[in-house]
Amino acid sequence: MGRKNDDVSVTEESPNSTQLNSEKKKKKNKNKDKLQNETTTPKRKQNDIELQQNDTESTKKKNKKNKHHVSTDTVDEETKVDNGNGDETVTERVVVVTGKNAEDSKYAAVKTFAESGLPEKVLECCKGFKNPSPIQSRAWPFLLDGRDLIGIAATGSGKTLAFGIPAIMHIMKKGKNRSAKGRKPLCLMLSPTRELAQQISDVMCDAGRACGVESICLYGGTSKGPQISSLKSGVDIIIGTPGRIQDLIEMGVLSLKEASFVVLDEADRMLDMGFEQVVRSILGQTSSVRQMVMFSATWPLEVHHLAQEFMDPNPVKVVVGSEDLAANHDVMQIVEVLDERARDNRLVALLEKYHKSQRGWKAVSIHGDKAQHARTKALSLFKEGTCPLMVATDVAARGLDIPDVEVVINYSFPLTTEDYVHRIGRTGRAGKKGVAHTFFTQQNKGLAGELVNVLREAGQNVPEALMKFGTHVKKKESKLYGAHFKEIAADAPKSTKIKFDSDDED
Repeated sequence: MGRKNDDVSVTEESPNSTQLNSEKKKKKNKNKDKLQNETTTPKRKQNDIELQQNDTESTKKKNKKNKHHVSTDTVDEETKVDNGNGDETVTERVVVVTGKNAEDSKYAAVKTFAESGLPEKVLECCKGFKNPSPIQSRAWPFLLDGRDLIGIAATGSGKTLAFGIPAIMHIMKKGKNRSAKGRKPLCLMLSPTRELAQQISDVMCDAGRACGVESICLYGGTSKGPQISSLKSGVDIIIGTPGRIQDLIEMGVLSLKEASFVVLDEADRMLDMGFEQVVRSILGQTSSVRQMVMFSATWPLEVHHLAQEFMDPNPVKVVVGSEDLAANHDVMQIVEVLDERARDNRLVALLEKYHKSQRGWKAVSIHGDKAQHARTKALSLFKEGTCPLMVATDVAARGLDIPDVEVVINYSFPLTTEDYVHRIGRTGRAGKKGVAHTFFTQQNKGLAGELVNVLREAGQNVPEALMKFGTHVKKKESKLYGAHFKEIAADAPKSTKIKFDSDDED
């Protein structure tokens, strides 16, 4: 992935849904006229009239019950439908909100920061944005009202502040009379990776500064000493990875008994990485009366089960875009099918296109075997622009929120299409446009069908060479790692914890 000064021009086309609906309506009316003109017997004609009258009465009653409301303050049509069980579904453009009483006026989308009614010091962190993002616009009214919420949104859509600002408000309301020193955290935010945890921490530290809300980031690969000292001093928000948080709980230096606002960010990835048992254990340590928030790019069955177990029976669900696997539409996806041996030359050509240089390119790298301090330094150099090119493994696939990343190059296609979606999501963030070049080889043909679906959903060009591999979506399984999202039997042996030298540091 790289940064550069020149803008990348991106064009995007979307299907004309109005025209399609019009054609369907014409076809329906044509069929209806045809049926009415058919020759029928008097008896059959009388029966048809009676049936039509009954259908009309039934339709009137149904429409009276499920009345559609067209809002005048939105660009596109907004519908509110009663599902018959007390839940309502609200659809607005590409945002779908489902939940009990979702149609109440108090849960109306927040169009501007002024409409939110939040204190100026809380909104201080939003001064660089014109209006709330779609996920913020829809999630804030529910979260500020204390509702449990499930958020499905693409990477780079403003999810952190979507749950971060309500978390700060929760702390300000509950922590008015708390002592400053030694106070227990009121909020917990779990993340699957160090990079994502640090990213959330950076946002929350900035957002909480004006409000006096303090956060700490807890993750492995670094000394526990400073983290323990900060915990003893007293903090409001705990942000971290499951492994390190569980370690500190077991050591008796971290108590989550007062944590009444709990967030699981990238919940799908957390379970995919094998953290389910640890996550369940940590959630069991939090306050029995809590507000639960789960954010995820996709919604697999395992995450659904976790939500059913730990959330309110009637959580609100906000889906921005698609609940299925979908890429950020602000990213132009260019997929090139080529031979493995041709990748090096093509990579050099792309680098010369985006980073003109005569004697190589100044770059940094990030990978799992690199020490945490080295990874942090590499990220810092990349963010500053000192090294405009980063070479990374999938440890950088999530959690890197760097607005100026304009190009992502996938030298190798990832093990799963989900990881592909996250990789290209390092660009095109916060409404900006981006470009992603992806090399696809014969060895990746098993994922061709899923990739074609992702490209089509985003209105991107599908190469003919990619179509030759077929469009069948196969079982998610890798020759190297086996099946993904594999069900684990209840009597399966428990995992053995592996400790690294860095975990024993004081």
